[in-house]
Amino acid sequence: MRSLFLKIFLSYWLAQALFLVLAILVTLAARQGRESSGWESQQSEVVGKAVQAYEQGGPNALHSYLSETRESRKIWAYLLDAQGHELSGQDLPRWAQSVAKGIRPVPREFWVRFTPSPFRRQTFRSSSGRQYLLVAMLPSGPFGPNGIPGLGILIGVVSSGIVCYLLALYLTSPIGRLREATRRLAEGDLTARAGSGGGLRRGDELAGLVRDFDAMAERLEQSVNAQSRLLHDISHELRSPLARLNVALALARQRTGPAAQSTLDRIELEAERLNALIGDLLTIARLENGKDLSREAPVHLADLVEGITQDADFEAQSRKCHVVTRIEQNCVVLGHPNLLHSAIENVVRNAVRYTAEGTTVEVRLSCSNSASPEAVIQVSDSGPGVPEDSLDKLFRPFYRIDDARGRGTGGVGLGLAIAERAVRLHNGSVKAANRREGGLMIEIRIPSAASVPAETPPLVEAPAG
Repeated sequence: MRSLFLKIFLSYWLAQALFLVLAILVTLAARQGRESSGWESQQSEVVGKAVQAYEQGGPNALHSYLSETRESRKIWAYLLDAQGHELSGQDLPRWAQSVAKGIRPVPREFWVRFTPSPFRRQTFRSSSGRQYLLVAMLPSGPFGPNGIPGLGILIGVVSSGIVCYLLALYLTSPIGRLREATRRLAEGDLTARAGSGGGLRRGDELAGLVRDFDAMAERLEQSVNAQSRLLHDISHELRSPLARLNVALALARQRTGPAAQSTLDRIELEAERLNALIGDLLTIARLENGKDLSREAPVHLADLVEGITQDADFEAQSRKCHVVTRIEQNCVVLGHPNLLHSAIENVVRNAVRYTAEGTTVEVRLSCSNSASPEAVIQVSDSGPGVPEDSLDKLFRPFYRIDDARGRGTGGVGLGLAIAERAVRLHNGSVKAANRREGGLMIEIRIPSAASVPAETPPLVEAPAG
């Protein structure tokens, strides 16, 4: 039982029910004890008057006396002679027959079995020398054999259950709100609040925790939005001086001789890298704000992957590498073609950049047949791999691994970050794992909108070029 609500509800309800039953049993036992003590002081009087009524007035007088005793004292009594015959003319009930034989009847009600017996058996010898036997059942009140204890216990248990339910709901409802808001916040929804809607108007510690969480979430949203705006503004403002730098570079080429060309080429190369970096930063800022999903359309991933791998295979020839595609099934997803192209291209280029020379990068496309169909793209390289504790950090902006993925390979650590955010905006996921045979495998999963019929060729395997 993992639910905190059920633990609180059932434990409180069980405790309340046990307390209720024990209170009833103790009250019943105490009442029976008092009535038993009262009977001990009355039994001689009752027996004596019953015998006197019988000997003086016969069965009718005895019947009248026993009826009066039943009405006034709630005592059911019967007078028997030495042979066991009832003397008032009444039929003996089963319990009276058992008591007359010295056998204690077993109560039908379970709880009465744990209380003092209400049955009594008293012998008496009159002044005439005749011997009599009086059997009686003492009153047991509203919780005894003649009462309605089952209904009383049922009402008590149900009412205690309602109280415990409301108490458990009161205690756990803020926790449920916190859990839902935390889940939404972890999924990237910075507007998630646990106390939204005005439904929490309490002043206890749990309400204080909810308010503190909302304050933290609001501060986090402001910080992330400010960071995103700052990143966008800085990247945008850098474009102007970079454009002037390119103009100055062109003028410098015209006014200088051949001796300065190598230096100017280096300046141009660094300017191009800076321009690419600014473009990536602007892309990250747009993806963080979700602005690139304004137009969604069906995207056939087979054509998209094939085009990307052809370009990547051409570029990989400079490192004596190849890019191989394995399209097991064409998948159709609903999304933004340019974003998906950028996401897959960044992952494939990253694999080409870090795979060992003379090896092959494999790009596999398939569709899962689960309850929620997904397009699965796996990009595998033969590079040095990544430490296990760094796999989840690969998709952070500007994250780098010094030994295996240093600056000598190019890039600044934004390609995989762009890919992860683009896929996440399509309700997909990206994860990285080291291959047993060496290298890194990055898997992209995107919810599928439709798939091509089965007659599509099941497998295509060839160098993309």
